Amino acid sequence: MLLSMTGYGEAHRREGELAVGVEVRTINNRYFKLNVKCGEGYGVLESDIEQTVREQIRRGTVQINLRIDRLSAADDYLINQGVLAGYRDQLQQLYDKWHVVEQVPLETLLALPGVVIENPNRSSDVAAQWPLIRETLLAAMQNLAKMRADEGRAMTNDLQANCAVVAAELEKIERRAPLTTELYRKRITERVQSALAEHQITLNPSDLIKEVAIFSDRGDISEETVRLRSHCEQFEKFVAAEESAGRKLEFVIQEMFREINTIGSKANDVEISRHVIEVKTAIERMREMIQNVE
Repeated sequence: MLLSMTGYGEAHRREGELAVGVEVRTINNRYFKLNVKCGEGYGVLESDIEQTVREQIRRGTVQINLRIDRLSAADDYLINQGVLAGYRDQLQQLYDKWHVVEQVPLETLLALPGVVIENPNRSSDVAAQWPLIRETLLAAMQNLAKMRADEGRAMTNDLQANCAVVAAELEKIERRAPLTTELYRKRITERVQSALAEHQITLNPSDLIKEVAIFSDRGDISEETVRLRSHCEQFEKFVAAEESAGRKLEFVIQEMFREINTIGSKANDVEISRHVIEVKTAIERMREMIQNVE
């Protein structure tokens, strides 16, 4: 089954005080490229994230946005008692100087800078958080895979339709090809006889036969049509395969282009040329679409 290289998936998980969100976006690229955006301290997980992603994606640009929120606990913050006492003493001195009998409100002091600080021993074990992060990443990848598969099925239908166009036009070319030699023989015979009649000269039939034989040999496209038909069958096989085969399809398309270009250059016939144009148009549509197949 073909898989599109373009897709999006996201997932969210929560466990205790830890909340994880993952967004995965993919775009086409001939090679595998991973970009990870995550919070400070989580860069150490990039190798684990890459290994997880590579299990499902072989090529394309993968953009991952990892968001981790940790709910605050009581021991995450400390009251700096020295700073708090300093504020209280200064305010008490002012109260005594101004003869104010009210007590200093504690909640007011707690809001002053430096009174409440983060606990330097706050636990942040990234390795312990990885199982939940990986679970969320896999869920986002699963949603991404569904979108890529849906688009892949649409691409499969389009590719098969264009391949059918190539096969149909090739059949017309094969039916027309044997007639080109006979048409050339008639044209050259009429032209030569008309030219020689003016000078009352006769032409040896063997010379005419030799000229027609040379034309027929130069314009023989039987090998090219056989190879092109074989490439069409191979293309259909790769499209219908269980595993997405974007690289193989790219190679087959290149070979199909090569054969139809040769047919177009060798077949000296207007009608065949029209069919060649139709084949090239269909192959070009296939080539563009395959750029987005994994």
